[in-house]
Amino acid sequence: MAKAVKLADIASALNVSTVTVSKALSGQKGVSQEMREKIIQVADELGYKQPSSIVKPGKNQNSFYVGILIPEKYMSKYDSFYWQMYQELATKAVKKECFTMLEVLSDEDTEKLELPKLIKEQKVDGMIVIGRPGGKYIEVLRSIDKIPLLYLDFFDEVGNCDAVITNSFYGTYMLTNYLFQMGHTKISYVGTLLSTGSITDRYFGYAKSLLEHGQEVRKDWVIEDRDVEEGLVGKGFEIILPKEMPTAFVCNCDLTASEVIKRLREKSLRVPEDVSVVGFDNFLFPGLCDVPITTYEVDTKEMVRKSLQILIKKIRKEYTKAGVNVVEGQLIFRNSVKKLI
Repeated sequence: MAKAVKLADIASALNVSTVTVSKALSGQKGVSQEMREKIIQVADELGYKQPSSIVKPGKNQNSFYVGILIPEKYMSKYDSFYWQMYQELATKAVKKECFTMLEVLSDEDTEKLELPKLIKEQKVDGMIVIGRPGGKYIEVLRSIDKIPLLYLDFFDEVGNCDAVITNSFYGTYMLTNYLFQMGHTKISYVGTLLSTGSITDRYFGYAKSLLEHGQEVRKDWVIEDRDVEEGLVGKGFEIILPKEMPTAFVCNCDLTASEVIKRLREKSLRVPEDVSVVGFDNFLFPGLCDVPITTYEVDTKEMVRKSLQILIKKIRKEYTKAGVNVVEGQLIFRNSVKKLI
């Protein structure tokens, strides 16, 4: 099966940013006509499948324009988990006779606290924000009252918001319980606390499991995997393994799990023969890790379905009570855990 062409592929071919490509393909301002034509041409040559948002819904009262806002930082590393969510949204929206328009929120607009252009230019009936933006940008989102808004894969702990998230707490709780079932009692957690709500929720699921098994959380076994400000795994941040090694690591995502496995190999430790590792998401770009990772699979399809259902009700003014909707996932058992007993 041919690999799907992403905005990042088009951007790389022309040596421009994904924000520029997004603007050009969605008809937004800020791109010269010459560059817009080049981007459209390269997109066509690469076989990029433009979502059906460019087709007008017409007079169908059940058809709406749905804006999708993704911070630029989530679009630049590997095959983004959030890019997968966007593709699923675009596909499901068309089936509901609605049409998506993607806006990549640039780092510059994030810093300047600029409203999304799709909202300023009144191009959409509602908007889904995928992934929490950095800095104080959440305050900008709180100020939006012209159109319905929904957060996907994060929520605003202050505002009265609509959000759809995976069950981070219970998912990691089950993963840690599984490690105890496999005979592990010396278990570390890898994730920078407070860098995102989901990482912190996953830590508390880990801590609950330890508490129920008579174990205390060791500070030296709670390991950072990213800079709080940058918010991304890698980006020059080095995971530092503890001096006294646990027998297992609970990682807040599969990408972090792959980084931990690399660091373990540098110390001549094998997974799972010497150390066990579990992740979260069931999403990892091919080639990053050759160890099949036991993980908690996020039900992306159900999260997307629920998000569109809620947003469309809000657009129709049928839905009034705001709240956080939690979607369950499932454990996926692979070969990264060794049974000790």
